[in-house]
Amino acid sequence: MWVVIDAGTRTVKFCVFPTHSLKEYAEHAVDISQYTPKEGWLEQDPMEILDGIYQCINVVAKKLNVSDIVTIGITNQRETTIVWDKTTGEPLHNAIVWSDIRANDTVNQILAKLPDNNKNHFKSLCGLPVSPYFSAFKLKWLRDNVKQVKKACKARKCIFGTVDSWIVWNLTGGVNGGLHITDVTNASRTFLMNIDTLYWDPVLLYTFHIPSSLLPEIRSSSEIYGKIKNGTVLDGIPISGILGNQQSALVGQHCFKVGQAKNTYRSGCFLLYNTGTLRVQSSHGLVTTVAYQLGNSPPIYALEGSVAVAGAAMNWLRDNMGFINNVQEDTESLAKEVFNTGDVYFVPAFKGLYAPYWRQDARGIICGVTAFTTKKHIIRAALEAVCFQTRDILEAMNKDCGIPVAKLHVDGKMTTNNLLMQLQADIGGIPVFRAQSQDVTALGVAIIAGNAAGIDVWNISDAHQDSVPSDTFLPTTTDDERDARYTKWKMAVQRSLGWATTKSRLL
Repeated sequence: MWVVIDAGTRTVKFCVFPTHSLKEYAEHAVDISQYTPKEGWLEQDPMEILDGIYQCINVVAKKLNVSDIVTIGITNQRETTIVWDKTTGEPLHNAIVWSDIRANDTVNQILAKLPDNNKNHFKSLCGLPVSPYFSAFKLKWLRDNVKQVKKACKARKCIFGTVDSWIVWNLTGGVNGGLHITDVTNASRTFLMNIDTLYWDPVLLYTFHIPSSLLPEIRSSSEIYGKIKNGTVLDGIPISGILGNQQSALVGQHCFKVGQAKNTYRSGCFLLYNTGTLRVQSSHGLVTTVAYQLGNSPPIYALEGSVAVAGAAMNWLRDNMGFINNVQEDTESLAKEVFNTGDVYFVPAFKGLYAPYWRQDARGIICGVTAFTTKKHIIRAALEAVCFQTRDILEAMNKDCGIPVAKLHVDGKMTTNNLLMQLQADIGGIPVFRAQSQDVTALGVAIIAGNAAGIDVWNISDAHQDSVPSDTFLPTTTDDERDARYTKWKMAVQRSLGWATTKSRLL
């Protein structure tokens, strides 16, 4: 069997897969606290992430024979930024979570130095637009604003990593020789890796004034990196797979062929489209990212569109507005009590808009409200907003690749909502295939880890022949109906722009 650490945005999990099985044998999950020191800021305690992982390991280890574990894979929330003291192992600040927007001013500083404030200036190097979303901007903010980080950098004690690097460093010995590494998928989300060479790019390091000594070594997604050495029951077990969680879901959905796409519905939405060994530069607001790399093989690339607010909008309806009590149960049941939204549109741009707009000046808007509008219409509009934002990305992918996405594989906690899945098929106009396992993220990195040379308990070519069990939702609306509604959605998006004035309105 092989095991997986899945360190997501809200929970950490430890999962066990029997050899050659698509189904988990056992798992345990722990919630991770989130802190909001200021509006738009979001932090986590790196030590709590580690403690949660150790707690999960101890619970699950009691259910199995540890000697049967062949290897371990790690998948993680991406872009979340951690800096720590390599001599003490102590974090120098809380982790800055991927959706945090405190680096908006840093974005403006970078844009001010670029020709025409062009947010796409560095896309040919890293595949990404200038945005506080990516780790380099968070790291620069930490170096510029946190005295402890400045001091540690000056003393050459500070090292940086995304959540995967933090976990691996601690699992493999920490201050006693812990590995400071990351994989190509996580590195491709930092804004510091060259998307062609797969090395840290000197131009980008110079732009952010980041010395290479802070950074982890970039490795492939599937190889034996080292063995666990931290005094737990897993000591001696090799780590052989690392993937950012969205890339891991792509693999878990078996989207190995060019043109296959998946969307994961969580607090945000993340739609990835496999472009194979071809690196496609988007001209329609998407990002170019590494999907995975198997050892010394050429990297497989993807186009990605990220939606900042999906399930988070449902939490907002519960926590801020009091419209629902239970997100899982009430959202679908209340939305089904009305046949449509009553022409209400909800753009949940709480922290700006990600792909394909990349506008940090956008803010949430509900429009089309009449005297007959009820909370049920607004709840349904929030569900439709998830689907419209997904269609925005599908439209961009169609333009960039020239071949429309024929079907959409979906996973994530929100996909248990049957109404949402049917709305997605109707608004997108393509069949939706829902994985019967809500979360295939852990499965993806299990496959990658098992495929590594020297482990060899899974063959990716065999995975091509398997299929992930799924439920199918087919479109029930006409092209004219869905296009008319989509046109109004675009009108609502335009009304959401320009609310948060900054020196530069480009994200």
